[in-house]
Amino acid sequence: MIIKTAIFKGSSTKVEQRPAMKAPEYAFIGRSNVGKSSLINMLCGQKSLAKTSSMPGKTILVNHFLINGSWYLVDLPGYGFARTSKKAQAALKAMIEDYVSHSQELAMLFILLDSRHELMEIDRSFISAVAGADIPFTVILTKSDKLSKSALERNAASIQASLDTIRPGITVIPTSSDKKTGKDTVLDLIDADLKNRKTITNNTKH
Repeated sequence: MIIKTAIFKGSSTKVEQRPAMKAPEYAFIGRSNVGKSSLINMLCGQKSLAKTSSMPGKTILVNHFLINGSWYLVDLPGYGFARTSKKAQAALKAMIEDYVSHSQELAMLFILLDSRHELMEIDRSFISAVAGADIPFTVILTKSDKLSKSALERNAASIQASLDTIRPGITVIPTSSDKKTGKDTVLDLIDADLKNRKTITNNTKH
C-alpha cells in the first residue's frame, strides 16, 4: 500500500465526537515517548502529521487522520506517563478505554513497545486487557535501529516469549522511523485487512 493522502479530520475525547464519516480505523497506542508520532509520520511519509516531542505525554486527545479517503489512522494518547496529575492520568485512561471499548469501526489496534526494553508490567496489563476483550491487535517494536542486529533478535525473541504467556502467536513487527524499517510490513497488513473487509462486505450483499 502507498499512502497518497493523509488528512487530519479532528480530535476528540469521546467516541461520539469522532468524524461523521465512518470508515475502518487502525489505531496506534503505546507508552509515552515510545516513538508513536515518529512512526505515524514515517508510515504516512510526512514529517509533521503527528506532533513529535522529546517530552512524553504530547498526545492528549484521540486524533483521526483520513488516509487515501478510505480509512482512518487513529493516534491515541500514550499511557503510563507519571508526570501528570492523577486526575489527568485518570482522564487519559478513561479516554483510551472509551475508544478501545466502544469504537465499532476499530479494525485493529497497533500496540507499540520500545525494542530496547523487556516487556514492562504496564504493557503486559494493557495487552492482557486488549486480548481479553478479543480486540484485534498487533505489536510493533519501535527504535530497532538503536540496537545491533543480534541484540534486536535477542530482545525481540524475549518480548515474543513474554507475549506468548498472554496469548500465543501475537504478531510482532520490528520498526525504525529513521530507517523506515517495517513500513511496508505494517501498511501491507492494513491493506490486507481492508481487502478482506471489502470481500466480506461484497459477499454479504449477494
